[in-house]
Amino acid sequence: MTITNLLIEYDSINSRDVFTNGDEVNGRIIVESTKEAKIQSLVFIAKGKARVVWHEYHGQHNHRVYWADEKYYEVKSHILRETRQDGTEIIGPGRHVFPFTFKIPDRKIPSSFKTSIGKIVHKLTAELKQSMKITKTAKVHFNFVSKADMDIPNLLDPQYGCKDKNIKTFGSGSVSLDVHSNKMGYIPGETLHVTAEIRNNASRSVKPKFVLYEKKSYFAQGRRKLCITEILKEKAEAMDASSDNKVVTKMITIPRELPASIINCSIIKLEYRLKIFLDIKYAKDPEIKLPIIILPKVPSVKQPPAAANIGFQPFGASNHPAWSNAPQQATHQFMDDPPPYGAHPMYPSYPYNKS
Repeated sequence: MTITNLLIEYDSINSRDVFTNGDEVNGRIIVESTKEAKIQSLVFIAKGKARVVWHEYHGQHNHRVYWADEKYYEVKSHILRETRQDGTEIIGPGRHVFPFTFKIPDRKIPSSFKTSIGKIVHKLTAELKQSMKITKTAKVHFNFVSKADMDIPNLLDPQYGCKDKNIKTFGSGSVSLDVHSNKMGYIPGETLHVTAEIRNNASRSVKPKFVLYEKKSYFAQGRRKLCITEILKEKAEAMDASSDNKVVTKMITIPRELPASIINCSIIKLEYRLKIFLDIKYAKDPEIKLPIIILPKVPSVKQPPAAANIGFQPFGASNHPAWSNAPQQATHQFMDDPPPYGAHPMYPSYPYNKS
């Protein structure tokens, strides 16, 4: 085998190894060869896309697969082109390094995300083609976190909800619940302030409870798959039957490791809710759900290390002088609209679901 290794690497720009909208990604493609080799092309590709796939079984013989794809950008650059008469370029034996640079589009793109059902990936790929041989590829994923969208309606406004319920089973009377929170948008680690005003005119006690949970929604071919996970739960002291009005205040810290909400992808949604309810025995619990937006916290960019400190050659300083004319800046070929899904309809942008 002449080409023994093909690698693609990129440089981190901060301690968390996270990129965001408008950031520049710098890296290199490494080709290792044991002897002189003819290359048809060496191509750099950067791509951001989403995909969902799940299976549903209805009976023993009814099996359906639901899937959808969505593309956000695609960047291609030819590092080596077909310059010789036979359509090839020759490289010598040894280790050859080809730096690349591309800029992530500065527009609304969903953050990296991955579960067993759906994923949003941002990746870099190198493709090396030789005549009469299988195309060699190397790829690496980078972690992308979208900038906070401060244009979301009511993001920093106080939230409010109310609920009244008549108790008719194993007792009588009514209860009411009024809930206020300080705002809808939070950064991980921030404190959520919520106040519940409770009026218990029923013949049984009630216990206020607070639950923060996440909703993962996947959309494909007109279907939706929903996964709900409880993140944290807190409770307050029980309120006796037919007691005076009571005000309960809770300070809930948003977990620091919580991923940011994803609401700018039409096939994957990651949403959060704060549910406040009154636990009443032998009765359906009155509850209020307030939407919570978790905003991303993108670390500041640090100065990348100098080329001499990370052991790669400047562009063109290789074993072949003709490479010095290869393009260093990637050519941007953004796809603003998702591609067609064959026979499947385009998927609409789903609004917030109140459940």
